[in-house]
Amino acid sequence: MLRPYGSASTEMSEVEKAFRRFATYGDGASTGNNMTGKNFSKMLRECGVMDGKAVTSIDVDIVFNKVKTKGACNINYIEFQQAVKELSSKRFKGKIPEEALLATFKLMEGKEPASAGTTTPANRRALKERFDESGKGKGIAGRTDLLENSGCIGAYKGSGTYDKTH
Repeated sequence: MLRPYGSASTEMSEVEKAFRRFATYGDGASTGNNMTGKNFSKMLRECGVMDGKAVTSIDVDIVFNKVKTKGACNINYIEFQQAVKELSSKRFKGKIPEEALLATFKLMEGKEPASAGTTTPANRRALKERFDESGKGKGIAGRTDLLENSGCIGAYKGSGTYDKTH
């Protein structure tokens, strides 16, 4: 059995904290004790363990299914450590297994899941311009790029000068 990396028996290691953060990602009811295959893959991708060359998503899925309990959908922290041990030798070829495992754990320390599709300050400003304080949309008045139905091409500079010259 693997001993928890970098921790005393009562204190949680940085890797275990990262495991719990990724285990609860996207599931508010999760206790953080078990991780789904989707979150396992996300963690390895965001921490740089899955690089698409030495360790691919197929490798990650195979190892996940190999270490999990038969019939289960999740892995616990001990199974997670076993999976990382297997993948670290692939990720860091040429290193002895212990060094490869430590290098992999270093990649994971202190990491948190990144949220895709977060609202940026620029998006917030644009939304603020298109909606009033009550949250009701301003409609066409809230758009900055209003269309001009003059019949001319948008970049045409001589709009409205035809009658003057003829």
